[in-house]
Amino acid sequence: MRRRDFIMLVGGATVAAPLAARAQQPMPVIGFLNSASREGYAPFVAAFVQGLKETGHIDGQNVAIEYRWAEGQYDRLPGLIADLVHHQVMLLAATSTLAALAAKEAKLTIPVVFTTGGDPVKLGLVDNLSRPSGNITGATQLNVEIGPKRLELMHELLPTATIMALLVNPTNPVAKSLSREMEVAGRGLGLRLHVLEASTDAELEIAFATLTKLGISGLVVVGGDGFFTSRSDQLAALAVRHGVPAICPTHEFASAGGLISYGGSNKDSYRTAGSYAGRILKDEKPENLPVQQATRIEMIVNLKAAKALGLKVPLALLGRADEVIE
Repeated sequence: MRRRDFIMLVGGATVAAPLAARAQQPMPVIGFLNSASREGYAPFVAAFVQGLKETGHIDGQNVAIEYRWAEGQYDRLPGLIADLVHHQVMLLAATSTLAALAAKEAKLTIPVVFTTGGDPVKLGLVDNLSRPSGNITGATQLNVEIGPKRLELMHELLPTATIMALLVNPTNPVAKSLSREMEVAGRGLGLRLHVLEASTDAELEIAFATLTKLGISGLVVVGGDGFFTSRSDQLAALAVRHGVPAICPTHEFASAGGLISYGGSNKDSYRTAGSYAGRILKDEKPENLPVQQATRIEMIVNLKAAKALGLKVPLALLGRADEVIE
């Protein structure tokens, strides 16, 4: 063999070796955990994947995502977390309040990125929003904290009402405390709240039928619940069918025909969570990534729904709306 050919052969092998080694490195895996079901969450999953993509991580190419859904059976969350750890995920995206609390309780050593509708400090997820300690950070829409404001908006729309309904998920561990807070807010407005419970599609049907029988003026859907978030379209359809003025945290509710939505953007928080996950995969530390709060609480008013309900939306309320659907 000529010397030149030998040098080229050896040099080629030297270059090929590290390339082959890099090619054989395992793809990082993210665990994606939610307390609800996949149904209704496609836009939020897409936002999470988009956030990842913005950091250079493309699902199926240089990162993989393992999805786990508790289907509303919250006692399954610890087992699902253990399963993801068994699959050696490098990071856990806990994309609901209860999933985040379960991850915190599990005392994981891998990084955790959460989304929640509540206050992460009050929930005990972090000690400080600007500098979260340990291995956990994320984003909040603050949809639980602004619950009383939704009640105020319904009171402004229905000023003569003396009783309204509050829809809660009884299987949600924080449902009772949320109900108490809303009842206090209601008394301040001179309103009595009738609490309705639903954790299944069939129970949603019963709850709205009960509203009609009792002649209750309006309905407030509590925020921060994965089941209700995944049922925005169904909630809107039920409100239209039963002629019930209702307000819901998710933008999707008003877009689907509901009267009013008021809350932070779920899509924005999922996109932030995806971006944070990507940055952590690039070796940034969760403790250096401040918890992101909703920068804008949006109100969407659906005038088509108002007309169908025979309601005239006050101009003052319309003037504060971020979007009006006509």
